Amino acid sequence: MRINLATGLLIAACLSGHARGALVTVSFDELNTYTATGATGSYYNGDSGIGSNTDGWSSSGVFFNNSYSSDFGGFWSGWSYSNVADSATAGFANQYAAFPGGGVGGAGNYAVAFSQAVFDLPADSALISVSLSATTYTALYARDGLSPPFAAVSPYAADDFFDVVLTGFTAAGATGAQTGSVTHRLMMGPNPPATWQSIDLTALGNARSVEVSFASSDVGPFGIDTPTYVAIDNLTFSAVPEPGAFALAGLVVAGALPVFRRRRS
Repeated sequence: MRINLATGLLIAACLSGHARGALVTVSFDELNTYTATGATGSYYNGDSGIGSNTDGWSSSGVFFNNSYSSDFGGFWSGWSYSNVADSATAGFANQYAAFPGGGVGGAGNYAVAFSQAVFDLPADSALISVSLSATTYTALYARDGLSPPFAAVSPYAADDFFDVVLTGFTAAGATGAQTGSVTHRLMMGPNPPATWQSIDLTALGNARSVEVSFASSDVGPFGIDTPTYVAIDNLTFSAVPEPGAFALAGLVVAGALPVFRRRRS
């Protein structure tokens, strides 16, 4: 009995416990509804012209929460998406820009998390990786102490840090039991990287949802003073095979083992 390459890989995956289905990469590039378009790009923050809502939005089967209020000129929380390419303008008015100046590869859409951001994965998914970057608003705050329209602040000292924490949960909406947590140091000192950083998310396992939170040395009476934003792109996960696939693989393994034993004799 001969075992071809595909069968061999299936056996190896089953024996290692890491069999996966098709990979999905969420690049956000199919999204084309925008709240506003300017000289440096477009963004969507939940304002689609229907007023206040908590509808959220989806990309490649992943749901991203969003809450938009039309009060006081409009404000949002959760997730927006953007293709704004502006690494130079400081302050809140430039809150939708990734500091590298575009998505991974220099172009395309990416998502921006701010305040109570959660995304829900399809059932039976296994997280693999994501690319993170500081936003321009956050990076220039750390580098130059610039936070228009608010008062100027001191730049980050050499030992100041800003971390992004990704926590997995067994149920949608960051509910249920935690599946794991990944902490990434997005900025350290006054020289934030103007690059996308690929982060391993396999420690979150088969999370049904992921919550984004932050930690920092820059803390005041009301919490973190650094603008709590992060940009993400190329979120990658895989479908976990159905139980029947494991059963089939088990039969293949069982059928192959006698061959292995005979070859040893």
